[in-house]
Amino acid sequence: MKLISENLIEQAAELLDGPEENYERAIEEMRKKQPVLLSYFFTENFQVFTQGEKEYLFYLMLVIWKAITLNGEAVPPVTEQQLSQAEDDNWERLQGVKARGFHERLNVFFNNYPQEDLLAFVEDALAEEEGEEGELVTKEGREAIFICLKTAIDCLTGAAR
Repeated sequence: MKLISENLIEQAAELLDGPEENYERAIEEMRKKQPVLLSYFFTENFQVFTQGEKEYLFYLMLVIWKAITLNGEAVPPVTEQQLSQAEDDNWERLQGVKARGFHERLNVFFNNYPQEDLLAFVEDALAEEEGEEGELVTKEGREAIFICLKTAIDCLTGAAR
């Protein structure tokens, strides 16, 4: 799949930030075309997140999904096996990182990654939330949310490795 550019990501975010119908339509489209991926975000694994984190995670996932669909390329339905394998691979790579800071720990994912703009979007979205009063994403939740979204990107774009 060709690169999902920052421009497409911004278009997707603007679309979803528009009328409520756009958001609902994106959910419905994802439900029809990516039912396994959509249900992934409602599994037991996500119960550890705060309600705000779950909502933000889902919004970020919809932006990613919409940006990928705006690309115009067909996206085969993601399977449970693909999700499971990609998630395991991502956690394994992160566990091997010795760095301590959030951004430094994520560097391992950016080396030669074909969808760097999508990863940067996720990293920036999570970094923007750090340290703010009433933060939407807890320090503990940031890495896990990043892994969930990277897993989805890997599966949707065929970038898993």
